[in-house]
Amino acid sequence: GGIGFFLGGIGPDGHIAFNTRGSDHFSTTRLTATNFETQAVAAGDLGGIEISKNRLVITVGLETITYKPDATAIIIAAGEAKAQVVKNALESEASNVYPATVLHKLKYGRFYATKSAAAFLTDSVDQYYGSGKWTHEKTEKSIINLCKRLDKYGHHLVLNDLKNDRYCKQIPGLNEETVQSVIDSITKKIGKGIVREKNQIYYHTGPHHDDVMLGILPHINRQLRDSSNEFHFAVLTSGFTAVTNNFVIEVLRDTKKFLDTGKIEMIKYKDFFDTGYKYKWDKDVSHYLNKVAAQDKVGQRRGLCHRVVRAIVETYEVKDKEDLRYTINDIIAILKRSYDGEKNPVKVQKLKGMMREFEEELVWAHFGVQVKNVHHLRLGFYTGDIFTEQPERARDVIPILEMLRKLKPTVISLALDPEGSGPDTHYKVLQAIAEAVRLWGEEEDLSKLRIWGYRNVWYRFHPAESEVIVPVSLNSMAVLNNAFTDCYMSQVEASFPSHMLDGKFSTLTQKIWVEQLKDIQLLLGKDYFYLNKNPIIRISHGLLYFKEMSIKEFLSHARALEKSMEGVS
Repeated sequence: GGIGFFLGGIGPDGHIAFNTRGSDHFSTTRLTATNFETQAVAAGDLGGIEISKNRLVITVGLETITYKPDATAIIIAAGEAKAQVVKNALESEASNVYPATVLHKLKYGRFYATKSAAAFLTDSVDQYYGSGKWTHEKTEKSIINLCKRLDKYGHHLVLNDLKNDRYCKQIPGLNEETVQSVIDSITKKIGKGIVREKNQIYYHTGPHHDDVMLGILPHINRQLRDSSNEFHFAVLTSGFTAVTNNFVIEVLRDTKKFLDTGKIEMIKYKDFFDTGYKYKWDKDVSHYLNKVAAQDKVGQRRGLCHRVVRAIVETYEVKDKEDLRYTINDIIAILKRSYDGEKNPVKVQKLKGMMREFEEELVWAHFGVQVKNVHHLRLGFYTGDIFTEQPERARDVIPILEMLRKLKPTVISLALDPEGSGPDTHYKVLQAIAEAVRLWGEEEDLSKLRIWGYRNVWYRFHPAESEVIVPVSLNSMAVLNNAFTDCYMSQVEASFPSHMLDGKFSTLTQKIWVEQLKDIQLLLGKDYFYLNKNPIIRISHGLLYFKEMSIKEFLSHARALEKSMEGVS
């Protein structure tokens, strides 16, 4: 009896074949519920967590997989986001906390993992420290990790602590000043994070709406205060897949109510349906934010519906009020006939995307950024299919290149996730930007161009990997949470959440910043922050990390990522 061959993956909680964390190692094949982590990951394939959280699954039991002693069981893992669960599965004692440890009993149980997915295995860590030239990054990483492992402040570490550590003892010239050298270099990174820059042109890019905000908002906020700086924000995809059918239906129903009560007054202008809808888009933004200030929820909804009317008139070429009403009813009918996760018609996709674009404009209007400085590129590879196309030069790279030529930024920010960590769109957008920057570099001297690589809710930097550490105040956290809640109306209950938190992305981002502060407090001491002479550091209650690169470093990183993802030589 039993099965002879099993092939599967491993989930963020360590599940195999939907045997989630806590599953009995003697479990049989069954119909079962899943946990939040599994639902969040499955949402991407099923069309949203609204679907995945309400579905039972048929799973092959752990005992079913291992019942036959000579069965072959293969688990495939890709991406650094899987590194910890791979380590837990392979290096932990058999336990129902780590379901994949059941495979220890199989002679022919095997894991096939990419280099990044295997990064936390002891052998991989040994190789990282033991091969190649020793760098200060390795010193930083080993010392910071030692502080965490011993739960000991940096200034309490003694030389014997380092000599007794598997990796710290490899530091060249190890002495009493080694820990201080790391304290000094981390302090220098914090110093970079509080510099207020002048006369810069920033081009902040995000694969999706909200990526820039969740990745680097506190640092942007600080630079926005200097009027000599110029800011542009670009969202490279339409982002329509994140907007649920139900959200659109409710907005359209409210739009009809406002039309019926004469509250969408702009349609009364005789040229509105011809050309008038193209103007005063900033007014929609101002109207909405005024109502946020007034705590007027109905007024906020009306502001959103104003923008939706403009979007419908543009997308569907509506000619009058009756045509507008007919079109709204038709869209509602289409969506009601559709199941969640079904690919929408192109015009519905565009309407959903324009709702997200309005949300992005609202965020940056908090800081005085006008609509004309928020650019919506709507790259063509983003189609709503489960397997999206690769970026193409003419369709996806040239629009970015044209923006670079026009704006001539001195700083470009972008999402910089490691292999297989974060949405696939992040990787494809990074490759499109890299190619555009490469082409631009053939035309211009980019020796002074800086690239800021940020991460947000999908993965995080180790402090040793970052060049800049930004103090985050309670005020910055409040701005993040309020702006996210007020502006990203379609995302307060996200259809594609992170598996790390059943809540808003802004809440998870704040949680990450706080955890990163704790790591650095352990190295520098808490008093470094609350007794610091600089008030910006003194009010820190979180830390944000990002990587600053030259064009050469960025293109090299993008190429290495492409090679690991696609096997390109």
